[in-house]
Amino acid sequence: MAPLSRRTFLRGAGLAGSAIRIGLPPLAAMFNPSGTAYAAPGASKDIESRFVFWFNGNGIPERYWIPRVTGEQFEFTPCLSPLAAFRNDIHIITGLDSPAARLPGPGNSHYPSMSALLTGMPYTGRGAGGASLDQLIARVVGEKSRFRSLQVGVSQESFGESIQRNMSWADRDRPLPPEMLPHQLFDRLFGVKEASWVKRQSSILDTVQEDARKVKSQVGPSDQAKIEEYLSSVRDLERSIASLPPEYRQVVERPQEGGDLRDWPRIAKLQSDLVVHALASGQTRVASYMLTKCQGLTRFPWLGHTAQRHHEYTHNGVETPRGMRILRDICRWHVEEFAYLVGKLKSTPEGAGNMLDNTCLLYVHEHAEANAHKNNNLAVIAAGHAGGMKTGLHTRTTGTLGDLYVTLADEALGTRLGTFPTFERKLTEII
Repeated sequence: MAPLSRRTFLRGAGLAGSAIRIGLPPLAAMFNPSGTAYAAPGASKDIESRFVFWFNGNGIPERYWIPRVTGEQFEFTPCLSPLAAFRNDIHIITGLDSPAARLPGPGNSHYPSMSALLTGMPYTGRGAGGASLDQLIARVVGEKSRFRSLQVGVSQESFGESIQRNMSWADRDRPLPPEMLPHQLFDRLFGVKEASWVKRQSSILDTVQEDARKVKSQVGPSDQAKIEEYLSSVRDLERSIASLPPEYRQVVERPQEGGDLRDWPRIAKLQSDLVVHALASGQTRVASYMLTKCQGLTRFPWLGHTAQRHHEYTHNGVETPRGMRILRDICRWHVEEFAYLVGKLKSTPEGAGNMLDNTCLLYVHEHAEANAHKNNNLAVIAAGHAGGMKTGLHTRTTGTLGDLYVTLADEALGTRLGTFPTFERKLTEII
C-alpha cells in the first residue's frame, strides 16, 4: 500500500455546499514499517510533538495535593490519586516560583498571578502582559496545522475581568477566548456550518462515506478497521453533544442566584474528546484547556458541594477539617478530568507507540496554597513523553516557572524558545 499523508482528510459537502472535513487518526500507512517516522514522500520524517497547557483556577490545598516524598517512591496524595494508573507517564514538580506575580500592579492577587503564570509579565490593568506560553510555542510548531492552536474551556463562571476569563493571549492585552460550548467546538473542527448539522438532524458522516471508501481501499485491513472505529467515535461524540439539554448551547453570562449547576464533568469529557480528535487528526499541535476559571465561581453538585462557590470555599472555613475535605474533593475532581485526557491520549495508537509518547501536557494553577494566594512553591504536573521527558518522579526544585517553560519548550518540543521573562536556567532534573 502507498504511504498516506499524516494530514489526510475525509471530505464532503453539505446541502448548502459547505465543506465538511474529518481528519484521520494515526494509521499504520502514515508511518515507516517500524512506526518511528512518517512515510509519505516529502513529509518531515520526525513524528510531530504536541503541547497541551491545562489550567484549574484558585490554587490547591497543599496538604492533600503535594507528595511528601520526592523521587520515584512518591505517594499519590488524595488529590493526585486519579493519576495513579499513570505513574510512569507523569512528573510532579513542586517548589517553583512565580516572581512576576509579586510585582506591584492593579487588582487583587489573582490578577498578577494569572498574568505571571501565563506570560511571566505583570498584569497591565486590562489583561496579560504579553503572549502566553502556548502561543509562543504555537508560533514555532503550529504554522503548518489547520489551526495554529485551539483554546478550549469548560466551566464558565468567574469574576468578570478578562484576565480571569481567558488563558491564552496572542500578545499584551490581546486575549484568545476559549471555546466553551461543545457544539461550537465540534462544528469548528469538522467544518459544519449548516443549520441541519448544528441541530444534529443528520450526521456529518453521511457526507464523507464515498471519500472514506476511497481511503480504505488504499490501506490495509488493520487501518480499515481503525478508520471504522474512528468514524464510530465521531458519531458517538456527535450523538453525545446532540443529547445535551438546550441550555447547554449557551454561555453563562449572568447565572441565577443559586449559581450555574450544569454537569461540568459531562462537558469536560466532551471537550477532552474533541481536543484528542483535533490532535489525533493533525488539525493542531497546540491546545490550551481551561477547566475552571481564574478566581472561578463554580458550584459542584456532582460532589455534593453547592452551599458556596469555588472561590468562597478556598477562603471561608478552609482551615476546618470539613473545609479542607471540600477543597480536597474539588481538586481531586480537577485531577480526574486531567487523568481522563491523559488516558485518551495514551489509548490512541500512533506509530510504534501512542499519542502520549509524542505529547507534552503541563497542568498549572495561578496559586499554590489557595487560601494564602501563594506564588512560591507552585505545584505543576508534566505528563507525556515528548522529547524524552523524565516521568515517574516527584521533583522539588528551586527554579521559576520560566525555567520550567523554557526547558520543556526547547528540550521536549524542540522550539528553541530560548528565553521567557522569568527564565534563569534550564531545569536538568526535568528532562
